[in-house]
Amino acid sequence: MTGKMKCLIITVSVVLVLCLVAWAVLSHPAFGRKPNAQRQQRIESSPNYRNGKFCNRVPTPQFTGSRSSASKVMWGMLRGGQDAATPTEPLTCVKTDLRALPADRDWLVWFGHSSYLFQLNGKRFLVDPLLKMEFPSVLMLKPFKGTDIYRPDDIPDIDYLIITHEHWDHLDYATLRELRSKVRHAVCPLGVAEYLEYWNYDPRIITEMDWDQVRCQDENGITITCLPTRHFSNRLFSSNQTLWASFMVEANQPAADAPASNSRKVYVGGDGGYDNRFRQIYESFGQVDLAMMENGQYNANWANIHLMPNDLEKAILDLKAKQVFTVHHDKFKLSLHAWNEPDSVAHDIARRDGILLLDAPIGTVVYF
Repeated sequence: MTGKMKCLIITVSVVLVLCLVAWAVLSHPAFGRKPNAQRQQRIESSPNYRNGKFCNRVPTPQFTGSRSSASKVMWGMLRGGQDAATPTEPLTCVKTDLRALPADRDWLVWFGHSSYLFQLNGKRFLVDPLLKMEFPSVLMLKPFKGTDIYRPDDIPDIDYLIITHEHWDHLDYATLRELRSKVRHAVCPLGVAEYLEYWNYDPRIITEMDWDQVRCQDENGITITCLPTRHFSNRLFSSNQTLWASFMVEANQPAADAPASNSRKVYVGGDGGYDNRFRQIYESFGQVDLAMMENGQYNANWANIHLMPNDLEKAILDLKAKQVFTVHHDKFKLSLHAWNEPDSVAHDIARRDGILLLDAPIGTVVYF
């Protein structure tokens, strides 16, 4: 056998091995699958799906700086970025027994980043849970020291699981696999239900919604409305093939053992840059009792798809919420701002504008 032939055989063998590895990786359930024909037909019939993809209601270039500056930011993140982007010491977090929390009060427990559990009118809502670091999420997301203290086993039975969009830091296969037996109902934007069904969630418990659609559960007085955000979606190679959303959760009827004043509204903000939707939400729903607002992972190079600090202030003032809790920070580094900058931003806004900011370490019970 000639040297050229040996070299060719080795090259072909390496290519085949790499192809097999790539196939094995991409076959992992976390990457999802293509939507079935019925779901794809519903996707394509959505007024928000145009020219082969979902679109924001206002023009939204994903990169607002130059391509070169955005590339520099990405490269800086890969290299580790600035030292202040990651805390040097473990963060102070609290491990709460979630099953022991009172059933007759409205409360919130934040798990860091965009994962949180809240109770409204005796019903538990779990939003974008990311509580178990496994492949492939662990390759992209590294929790700050001290923040990774909750596991799916710590979560009690959930009345409503809410998923805002398909990004890895919001839709986590390992966590949702472990939570499946605890979820009584799941709510998600159009297209995202394909992941849940692929991960063996019963289709009968899933409500998949387009913007401005309403899901009403009359037996317990809970109404959930799917609302727009200004963001995007991509899980692997395809972009904007599933919808991104925020949600309004309304307890229209007080529980039998609760006062009438317990009829309340919680805004689940999801991810998204600033536009006039916050003002429109106030005009449609009136003053909300608690607004969960994105605050963190922002950068001038993608200012349209995350709330910059000055935009967070405008959004809060537009929404006129009675109470505000900010999320999307304090657990992962997805941008280059100082890790504790979002906390400072929120407190500055609260002081300047007289906002009632509910701020607490990860795991702390906040009553609202």
